[in-house]
Amino acid sequence: MNPFKVISPQGQRVPILLSIPHCGVSFPDELVHQYKNDLSKQPDDTDWFVDQLYDFGSAMGISTISAVYSRWVIDLNRDPESKPLYTDGRIITSLCPTTDFFGNPIYIDERKEVPSEETQRRLDRYYHPYHQKVEELLSLLKNEFGQVLLWDCHSIRQFVPTIHKDRFPDLILGDADGTSASPGLIETALLGLEHSEYKVSHNYPFKGGYITRNFGKPTENQHALQLEMSKLMYMDDNELNYSSARASKMQGVLKNTFEKLIDAIG
Repeated sequence: MNPFKVISPQGQRVPILLSIPHCGVSFPDELVHQYKNDLSKQPDDTDWFVDQLYDFGSAMGISTISAVYSRWVIDLNRDPESKPLYTDGRIITSLCPTTDFFGNPIYIDERKEVPSEETQRRLDRYYHPYHQKVEELLSLLKNEFGQVLLWDCHSIRQFVPTIHKDRFPDLILGDADGTSASPGLIETALLGLEHSEYKVSHNYPFKGGYITRNFGKPTENQHALQLEMSKLMYMDDNELNYSSARASKMQGVLKNTFEKLIDAIG
């Protein structure tokens, strides 16, 4: 099974690619028995239902790639050489995590790390194919339109004290401190998101993970932005179930933002 799913746009294609690297909940057959069964049935740290939240993209002409496997297998938004993305003391799970965000062991044997040989195997089988497909899709769009925008889609619990001592803002736009996209596209995205009732933060406490930083090359007409979102914006108060009412409101803001971005980049 491919470690990713691609949804092609309906109708007229536009130069935007959605990447959803943390929505996967499956485990490969050769690995699933290694994880604690009660945890692997509903893996925490999943960006639950983000693929469902963004399912309007295809009708707007937007292409989408999403992960099939859980980030506990390998985290597609981490540096492949395990270089830290932040150096401010926050706890960040590794390329191949052995605990959840709260420090709870996820493997039956409660291992402290995944051996380097196994990490390399997972890179080859699950990580690199996703990134290679992203590169392929971006190249196709850039060749067609002259420039392209990658929008990396994420969500997180409203409160994760191991990462940030305060509750997260509703929406956090990350652009690697202004280096992953042009100033014009960054401003357009911020204006779209801020034209709402949601609290929007810019590059704090997240400024974009490896995908944003790696694929964002604005001098080459390839732009990348990350949107981190509190799960309460589209899920119920327990952050367990999809809320159609909350999701519908959020989709309205996202659609408006993408309409502005399509005009800006087209």
